[in-house]
Amino acid sequence: MVKMSAVWDRTAEFLSDNLPLLLPVALIAFFVPASIEGSLPNGAEVGNTGLALFLSLMNLAFAVLSLWGSLAIVGMAASPEDMSGAGALARKRLLPALLIWIVLFVVLVLLLLPVPIALLLNGYDVAAIARGEDVTLTGAMGWPIAIYWILLAGLAVWAAARLLLISPLIVVEGRLFDAIPRSVALTRGFTWRIIGVLLLFALVTIVSMLAAQTVFGSIFRLVAGDESGPITLAGVLTSVTVAAVQTGFSVIAPAFSTKLYVALTSAAAHESQPE
Repeated sequence: MVKMSAVWDRTAEFLSDNLPLLLPVALIAFFVPASIEGSLPNGAEVGNTGLALFLSLMNLAFAVLSLWGSLAIVGMAASPEDMSGAGALARKRLLPALLIWIVLFVVLVLLLLPVPIALLLNGYDVAAIARGEDVTLTGAMGWPIAIYWILLAGLAVWAAARLLLISPLIVVEGRLFDAIPRSVALTRGFTWRIIGVLLLFALVTIVSMLAAQTVFGSIFRLVAGDESGPITLAGVLTSVTVAAVQTGFSVIAPAFSTKLYVALTSAAAHESQPE
């Protein structure tokens, strides 16, 4: 029987024992991109089309870099006795990982499409809703959309739990799209425990980042004084602080999923052995 507490213990042990080796990956793949992204204005808020396109492309590049970092940590956690080749292995498996996550993203978009389509067919201004403008929905329209969102959120949480092992399967076993059914098979019987861990992890992450942004943001604004413009000293310092907190959780997540993969595959191999 795989215990989540034991998986957490192995994750914590791996992180504490290998912090000097994890730190360069965390800085390059998570901290620096998050710090820069948090300091720059949103591409949609920039009047210059060329600058908005550049910011969007930069955010996309940072996302790919963060994915490489996650794969590198997976390689380290899977083979802590020999982590020298984790970066090269992550580069090798980066394209398969991108293909799988792009496909999953497209599936998510397709699941989201019924809502804007229904709004358009009923005469609502979807563009205004996307801009954050107040649009009043009728009860006949609002309730079905709310129920659909709730069901979709539940499905997303379930899928996140069942697909948690995709990255370890891509890196360790060299799988491509067959990583999806393999992850579903390995997590069978552990779904609710994984969901509990994911919800707790998400809650702690959100609270920690909000606390860092609120508390340190207020302190930095008091120290820096009143500033105007898209980029301010207080904003930069706040984004760096939030990025530091975000980096910690970004390292923990792939390490935990890898240790869970090791535990579940070991348990499955033990159960398959003849008595």
